[in-house]
Amino acid sequence: MAGHARRPRRTRRHGPLSRRLALLAVVVAGAACGGGRSRVTVHAAPPSRGMDSAAVRAIDPVVGHRSFRNATWGILVVDAASGDTVYARNPEALLVPASNQKLITGAVALHTLGPAFRFTTLVAATGPIRQGTLQGDLVILGTGDPTFSDRFHGDALRPLRAIADSLYRLGIRRVSGRLVSGLDAFPDASVGQGWAWDDLDRSYAAGVDELLLNEGVTRLRVVGGPADGAPVEVRTAPARTFPPVRVTARTAGGGQPEVWVARDDGNGSTLTVAGRLPPRAVVELEVTNRNQTVVFLEALREALTERGITVAGGVTPRPLAGGGGLGGGPSAESRARPSPGPGRSTLFSLVSPPLAQVLAVFQKSSVNQIGEALLKTLGRLRTGSGTYESGIDAVKRQLITWGAAADGFVVRDGSGLSRLNVVSAETLVRVLLRMRQDTASATFLAALPVAGVDGTLGRRLGGGPTRGNVRAKTGSLEQVRALSGYVTTADGRQLAFAVLCNNWTVSAETVETAIDEIVLRLARLRRPGR
Repeated sequence: MAGHARRPRRTRRHGPLSRRLALLAVVVAGAACGGGRSRVTVHAAPPSRGMDSAAVRAIDPVVGHRSFRNATWGILVVDAASGDTVYARNPEALLVPASNQKLITGAVALHTLGPAFRFTTLVAATGPIRQGTLQGDLVILGTGDPTFSDRFHGDALRPLRAIADSLYRLGIRRVSGRLVSGLDAFPDASVGQGWAWDDLDRSYAAGVDELLLNEGVTRLRVVGGPADGAPVEVRTAPARTFPPVRVTARTAGGGQPEVWVARDDGNGSTLTVAGRLPPRAVVELEVTNRNQTVVFLEALREALTERGITVAGGVTPRPLAGGGGLGGGPSAESRARPSPGPGRSTLFSLVSPPLAQVLAVFQKSSVNQIGEALLKTLGRLRTGSGTYESGIDAVKRQLITWGAAADGFVVRDGSGLSRLNVVSAETLVRVLLRMRQDTASATFLAALPVAGVDGTLGRRLGGGPTRGNVRAKTGSLEQVRALSGYVTTADGRQLAFAVLCNNWTVSAETVETAIDEIVLRLARLRRPGR
């Protein structure tokens, strides 16, 4: 989803962070003693040698508050220049990171692939072009490009129309064979291990494949007729002709619309829109696509038809065998580029925006499908097959090369949507420190959300010393909140920090407020005499 691994229910906030924490302390203390006045008991962590005493005094009262006595915190703050520990609490504890997993995926991908890396989609043919007819199949070899989307192009069909335009310029008006995928680049499951079954119909949990349109999501616009009993109109996007939709919804009465979508057939491509809505009422819905490759190819066929190119053999859902191995060359991009395979000739190729641009969308908007595509791409470069197993192995090897403890993380996907991911604050900070020294450090830093400015931090930490000063990745799942990144103190020290919290009985907003307060207090830190 755009924002976090899983979208939490949000509530409105009121007042400064410190005021909300103070109010929380009063309320909890009052409840504990029947409403009478009482001092709040703070359960501070035992003092640790080598930590910044000012940081301990600032942070312990927040995480040690009795409201969090049953919560689990993992925190590590390190001076990025000296490597000295500023603050630590359970830094080796393995906690669910939610979208903080994207920091790891993004760091490994940027280090391995480089900021200039681009996904390549190859367009090939199995026969010659004669008198306006491609005598054979039109073959599309995808490598998991996640940028065929409204988010990157305004209209996800724009690059598909560009394919149609290029074919038209080659003189093609008819394809005698089929429109087919020529590469099974991501041959295993389209979703990560441990993804919740009740998430799979939500847009943030759409699966990925080598051909992916609009982050795996179809939009439906449902419009009530002009009067009771009039037909209901349903429009799909980005493709207008696919998936097929059956409409049983009716225009009836007033009140709030009640509309839902069901899947009709075995592969889930045919949709039924059911329910009731008042005259001229409009309902916007999203559904995840079950077969991403078929949706991509059907949308491309629509673009070809619009351009005046017919495909006699229709769309074939299964990839053709015998093509698409890794290319040659010194760069990750050249090696990731597919070869057309025997009996096929390359017509042209499309490339994505550079990874530097893709990474910024990945981190700032927290797009899960980009994380899965990057993970599988890392695996494909390592083994030739873009599976979860090979991608996870590539990430694991890189983390250990960077000095992370082998028991300091468990990786199960690239986005953080899986609850089987666990990581320590120590591992996250090690990644942050390593990327600070990487040749692509500027790209990594620029991709992170900026407090009070953009991305998932656009409406957080927007006042005082944190606005524009904090660059960090958020993370949210049920019973999970995390924030990891960089902040500069009042005396000019850059700190790398990771703050994770799992399993609490207060509100999620209270936990998020506490995390923000920790980062605010880090921004205000000043060593004596400075």
